[in-house]
Amino acid sequence: MKKYVLLFLSGMTFGLTQCSDKPGQSTTFDGPVITSEKQAFGVDTVATGLENPWGIAFLPDGRILVTERKGEIRIIQDGKLLEEKIENVPAVYANGQGGLLDIVAHPDYSNNGWIYLSYAKPGEGGGGTTIARTKLEGNAFTDYHELFSAQPFANSDVHFGSRIVFDGKGHIFFSSGERGTKMNAQKLSNHLGKVLRLNEDGTVPTDNPFVGIDSARSEIWSYGHRNPQGLVYDAATETLWDVEHGPKGGDELNKVEKGRNYGWPVITYGINYDGTPITDITAKEGMEQPVHYWVPSIATCGLVRVSGEKYPGWKGNFLVGALALTHVHRVEVSAENKSVHDEKLLDKIGRVRAVVQSADGFLYVATESPGMILKIIPQ
Repeated sequence: MKKYVLLFLSGMTFGLTQCSDKPGQSTTFDGPVITSEKQAFGVDTVATGLENPWGIAFLPDGRILVTERKGEIRIIQDGKLLEEKIENVPAVYANGQGGLLDIVAHPDYSNNGWIYLSYAKPGEGGGGTTIARTKLEGNAFTDYHELFSAQPFANSDVHFGSRIVFDGKGHIFFSSGERGTKMNAQKLSNHLGKVLRLNEDGTVPTDNPFVGIDSARSEIWSYGHRNPQGLVYDAATETLWDVEHGPKGGDELNKVEKGRNYGWPVITYGINYDGTPITDITAKEGMEQPVHYWVPSIATCGLVRVSGEKYPGWKGNFLVGALALTHVHRVEVSAENKSVHDEKLLDKIGRVRAVVQSADGFLYVATESPGMILKIIPQ
């Protein structure tokens, strides 16, 4: 199978160049090199022909699993996108922004075999963000367990979240959008517009902030979120971060802390899509400020904090996907968690749905329109 590299210079796509390397094997690179402010790199096209790719999971045997929002999971093996798909995938509420969303292999997958999924599940009242875990035998799911569904279900086609991350301490964090009803995010009586935390088996940790409060959902970790579609746990600093869509303006990068209120829709740097105001304030006591925000909106989706030694110029930086403005956005944050600099990378690459880092330290990007998986090769 021929492999190609996309070249981006000054915001323009100049064509395709053949690349000799296979994914995951080498950092040598025959294609054009892009020089950004702090890191030179090339772009290896791992797969094309995908339809709305959403999540990417890496398996120890070298396979890469990619969810498509319509409800299918594609397999990339030995540098080739297979015709065969994963079988026994749960039915999804494939409506608007809903469908099959994130996929993550457990950090100890080699020993326990668990794969975690987030998806919009169809049910009474419409659909709701759901978390499940399952195992893979050959190319088919087995031993399927539904762990959680965000309540209430809603007959809405927007704002489902939903990323999944592990903290390495036996917990998962995941996000749930407010489903288009703004004040859901401020109500502790529902799961909508929240970041949530469970034990890996789906039970509720006893130290969650709202455990034992009758009027609150015990799974909630933080609230006041609009539609978080990027989530990362930084093990080095033991901090949780999200990026979430604002309306027209006001996308946010947040440090997500236990029990905190992130303000939507009481405070925001955005306005309604028709240009009318949502609120006249951007700050309020008891509500958290974003570490970084975007006006106009870039439509944030996918988030990684670069770790390891492969990209020394970006180490510790956040890379954020941009759907509407079709690029990857790099954000530098100080030791005091202040945004100090940002840079646009890969301008006009397509709608960036996911930015992830594999266990061997390489960065991958999923794009829509066209549907591709790209690998960033450090130089």
